[in-house]
Amino acid sequence: MTADLATASATPLRAILLDKDGTFVDFHQTWGPAAFRVMTRMAGGDRGRVGRLMAVSHYDEASLSFRPTSPLVAGSSADYGPLWADAIGVPFSAAVTDEMDRLFVAEGLAGLVAIGDPNAVMIDLKRRGLILGVVTNDSENGARSQTAKLGIDHHFDFIVGWDSGHGRKPEAGQIHAFLDSHGMAPHEVAMVGDSLHDMHAARKAGVIAVGVTSGPMVPDEFESHADVVLGSIMELGDWLDRRG
Repeated sequence: MTADLATASATPLRAILLDKDGTFVDFHQTWGPAAFRVMTRMAGGDRGRVGRLMAVSHYDEASLSFRPTSPLVAGSSADYGPLWADAIGVPFSAAVTDEMDRLFVAEGLAGLVAIGDPNAVMIDLKRRGLILGVVTNDSENGARSQTAKLGIDHHFDFIVGWDSGHGRKPEAGQIHAFLDSHGMAPHEVAMVGDSLHDMHAARKAGVIAVGVTSGPMVPDEFESHADVVLGSIMELGDWLDRRG
């Protein structure tokens, strides 16, 4: 254990930040079917365009799921938007990502599936006196809409997406924005997520990196990038109890 991690382990946590997709929203069950509906709508129903969208998205229509290499797994519409614009034959612009985000919000809500019981987890975390936040590469509207539908939005003191003005993971701007807005030191905060983007952002910000293996494509090297790895957010309470 390094000196910094030893200090972090000895310091009581004041806040927990959570990624969304793969962390408390089931990625495959929610976004697999939703993405196909979004691609169909973005393509205007044209099968050729749908096929090109599926190709650049590394998407399998038969299983309605993404391959491990898909840019949609951890990226934002700003990352894969240019690929989609090219696939449907339009110039890439903010109007394209705006439309993508609008459709993803609508279709994601239509088939939203949670991981475990996020409300019970958030109730427990708030009972412990923790401040909670959501840090996602989805749009802020998408995050707010989904937390509201799950009935957990009132637990969060901070919700940001890729379009909130703080950048996107794997950079640490979103986490720095939380630290600045709440006057906290990095060792007082944990970042919980299912991807290397989450772990890299946590490392760059200096916060405690908590990995969960509930996401769609957890790499073999995941554990080496996290301070602790849990099966899902349902294990957060036990981890906090062990941590003391």
